[in-house]
Amino acid sequence: MSEPVLSLQGVTKSYNRGKPNEVNVLRGVDLTASAGEMIALVAPSGAGKSTLLHIAGLLDVPDSGTVGLSGRDMTARSDRRRTAARRSEVGFIYQFHHLLPEFSALENVVLPQLADGVPQKVAKARAWGLLESVGVAERATHRPAALSGGEQQRVAFCRALANEPKLLLADEPTGNLDPETSERVFEALISLVRDTGLSAVVATHNMELAARMDRVVRLENGRVIEK
Repeated sequence: MSEPVLSLQGVTKSYNRGKPNEVNVLRGVDLTASAGEMIALVAPSGAGKSTLLHIAGLLDVPDSGTVGLSGRDMTARSDRRRTAARRSEVGFIYQFHHLLPEFSALENVVLPQLADGVPQKVAKARAWGLLESVGVAERATHRPAALSGGEQQRVAFCRALANEPKLLLADEPTGNLDPETSERVFEALISLVRDTGLSAVVATHNMELAARMDRVVRLENGRVIEK
């Protein structure tokens, strides 16, 4: 059996450690995600979903426990190695698109590839292909301000997948959209995940969307519980 793409074991995280106002956010999280698997992470606001995603995506380090990526323990790796792994193996999607406003949709998808050493011609071709796959290729030369909310988020999906990551982490990716647009954007996300075979962990409040994923887990009292 192949190693899971993501493996969290006994992960804890507190803020203001050792102080009277210490907050224990994660209290021993265990979670694995396999290639081709789409996991819904549900929890109320303030339960620690974003903290968990940041640790899984190597943006933060746990107080204890281990973070594995494709069978490699990343917990104690240097910042340089963690950054390199994050850039090439992890894709992030947030509730707000965070596209660079001065660049076109196409350029927003090309730039992460250039930062990872991909030749410009190859990066541009891949960016076009991704934009076409989510139905926004005709808007490729437009800057974010000229795009609708749904178009902006679909471009953000393409940017997250630009470097062909093994793991996709999404934090309320449709939370800022109306129901109709949310449905179209979610369908695009599912198609991208299924077509690429990557592993995805999607934090969402939307139980209808969560039910359409392969597995639903709940973050409760600092621990992950299988639903």
